[in-house]
Amino acid sequence: MEKGELIKILRRLYEENIKKYLKVIFLALFLSVIVAISTSSTAWLLDPAVKKIFLDKDNNLAILIPLAIVLAFTAKGLSLYFARTLIFTVGNKISGELQKKIAGHILVSDVQTLDNRHSGKYVGNIMYDCTQVQSFVSAGVLNLMKDSLTLLGLTCLMFYQNWKLAIFALLIMPVAAALVKSLGKRMGKATGEAGSVAGIVATFLNEIIKGSRMIKIYQREKDELKNANEKIDSLVDKNIKIAKILVRTTPIMEALTGVMIAGFIYYSGILISSGELEINQFFSFLAAMMLAYQPVRSLATINMAAHQGAAAAKRIYSVIDKPIQIKNENNFPDLKIKNCNIIFKNVSFNYQKTEEKAVKNINLNIKGGEMTAFVGHSGAGKSTIINLLPRFYDPQNGEILIDNQNIVNVNLNSLRKNISLVSQDVILFDDTIIANIAYAKLDATKEEIENACKFAAANEFIEKLPNGYETIIGENGIRLSGGQKQRLSIARAILKQSPIILLDEATSSLDSESERIVQNAINNLTKNRTTLVIAHRLSTIHDANKIFVIKDGTIIDSGSHEHLIGGCNEYKTLYKNQLK
Repeated sequence: MEKGELIKILRRLYEENIKKYLKVIFLALFLSVIVAISTSSTAWLLDPAVKKIFLDKDNNLAILIPLAIVLAFTAKGLSLYFARTLIFTVGNKISGELQKKIAGHILVSDVQTLDNRHSGKYVGNIMYDCTQVQSFVSAGVLNLMKDSLTLLGLTCLMFYQNWKLAIFALLIMPVAAALVKSLGKRMGKATGEAGSVAGIVATFLNEIIKGSRMIKIYQREKDELKNANEKIDSLVDKNIKIAKILVRTTPIMEALTGVMIAGFIYYSGILISSGELEINQFFSFLAAMMLAYQPVRSLATINMAAHQGAAAAKRIYSVIDKPIQIKNENNFPDLKIKNCNIIFKNVSFNYQKTEEKAVKNINLNIKGGEMTAFVGHSGAGKSTIINLLPRFYDPQNGEILIDNQNIVNVNLNSLRKNISLVSQDVILFDDTIIANIAYAKLDATKEEIENACKFAAANEFIEKLPNGYETIIGENGIRLSGGQKQRLSIARAILKQSPIILLDEATSSLDSESERIVQNAINNLTKNRTTLVIAHRLSTIHDANKIFVIKDGTIIDSGSHEHLIGGCNEYKTLYKNQLK
């Protein structure tokens, strides 16, 4: 990472996240001053200790000086404890803020944006990158304050004792600075690689958990374990690379320190022999120099920590800065439902990953309060049409109107408030049944929820569960059958009481008995509502007011079941194939 980019990212991190905590940071800075003074005073006390206790044999100071040293170390320990507590609290809060921003971005992002990035990479941003930023803010900022002040205090003490020796001791600083500068860029690059691999690992783990049944039935455990080992090994290698860069300064710093101490002892001997340096000053200076070693070594890693934190922050900003194509505009008027008529005018849409249009020049006129069905082979474009109405996607051409109101010109929340979706892919949360149903209306009463479940033919099986409506159903309702999950989904839609209902192959994966029960529940849900249905089984849409036949993204015919069975070869073929 270039210096300009590094400064830009760190400045943004400061402006958006760190600046608001300046009062806490200044308090930690004050405590760091106490740490610096305590450390320097410890080294300074060795001067009178040697002179008064060992040389002059002063018995009174033999008690007072050790006591002062104990007090200095106690003050240092307490100040360091509170400073670390404050800064680590700030670091974790900033990490939490970034995690919330990523989560918030995911929640408001349009579906197409989310489709183009694997969920595991978002997990990597939240779990890995935010932790890297937290480490930089917590350890980096604290070390910068504490160690800089401590080094300054000890340097002043060394100059106080003997300026010639102090200059000699400081000769090592430029060498250490040059070394760290060369390692900083490598650290940023290595951290970036590790962040990317962490996202890949999170993605892979997410997939093998979701696909565990498929892996087992096809007996691919060994293959997936091999894949897991390769990806985890790659992450381990990247982390080892970071660790090697981080500790690369150690042998050089140790060697430089050894040279410095050896030269210091030699030069001190000359000064003592000439009478320019007292033995007590020598021990005090030696203590100051040795105590300065730790902050010098710590400060040597600040540049690398900055690159590491900036690289993580850059990946986070690349997520939260991504423009949201479909978002709620509070200044837009609410959708006003009158007859609930829906019109598609010359609507065309294609997904970003493909150049071919999913639907082309779609023109629909759907009368309010009626059921409209869409049939066609898989991939014909049926689900795309359904997904355009609640603006999960926006068409590249054409417009969609509800009661003559263009849906892109109304408040998005008000649009979706008037639409309910029941899909073959039922989404349920690892919570109670009552919480899953009330998701559609958080202030719903128990009576309203129970009535919705009765209309959805779900009340009977719910009451037979061990804890009834308070039963925890597991991840995505794993403890329920397919038909039971679908009935909960329908109950949720009934509770919402929206005038527009979207049914996306809601009964396609059910057995005949479950389908019969769910179909009755759907009839209760859709009564007197504008309903758009994608039907896998054509027998379920005989009574639809109008059926549109979709092929290769276009409408090739429309009408009632009787009209299509007599005059549309595509519909007739679909129907006969199902009868067979």
